[in-house]
Amino acid sequence: MVHFLASAAAPTAAALAGVCVSGCDSLDDNRIPALNVQILLNNPGLWNTYGVSGYGEYREFIRQTGTPSNFFFSETTYTGFGGVLLFMGMDPFSAGDVVPLAYDLACPVECRENIRVVIDAATLEAVCPVCGSHYDVAMGGGAPTAGPALTGSVRYGLQRYKANQSGGGYVITR
Repeated sequence: MVHFLASAAAPTAAALAGVCVSGCDSLDDNRIPALNVQILLNNPGLWNTYGVSGYGEYREFIRQTGTPSNFFFSETTYTGFGGVLLFMGMDPFSAGDVVPLAYDLACPVECRENIRVVIDAATLEAVCPVCGSHYDVAMGGGAPTAGPALTGSVRYGLQRYKANQSGGGYVITR
C-alpha cells in the first residue's frame, strides 16, 4: 500500500514507488520475432472444419509442417514464428466470455521456432517440452504459471494474436 504524504515531494515519491513496483512485476509477451499472422477462417464452412467451438478445444496451425494436414495454406496464410495455437477459452482482457483465443506456439523462454508448447489436456495449460514452463491459455491470456517463464529474472508469456469475428467465422491476425 502506498501512503501519501502532505509534502510537495510526496506525489513524486509515490509515483516513483508505483513505477518501481509495477516494473518488478512485468510480463514480456513480445519476446519472439514479430512475424506475419493471417489465417482466414471467415466463413461458416472453414470455421466449422478448422475452428474451435467448445471450452478447452484447440487446434494448431503450422505452415512450416503443413499442420493441419488437410488445411489449404494459401500464399497469404501466415502462422507467425512457431505456429498458431487456436484455443477456446475465457478472455481475461474482456468481459470473460468464452471466445477463440490465439497464441504463438513458440516457447518464449526457448525463443526458437521449432520448440513449441503442447497442451496438457488435464490442466488445459500449454507446456514447453524443453524448459518445462507452463502457460495459462484457457483463462490467463498466456501468462506463465510455472517453470523458468515464471521464476526467471523476467517473466515471459506467450505471444498473443487476435481472433476477430468475420463473415460467420474468424480471422486470426497479429
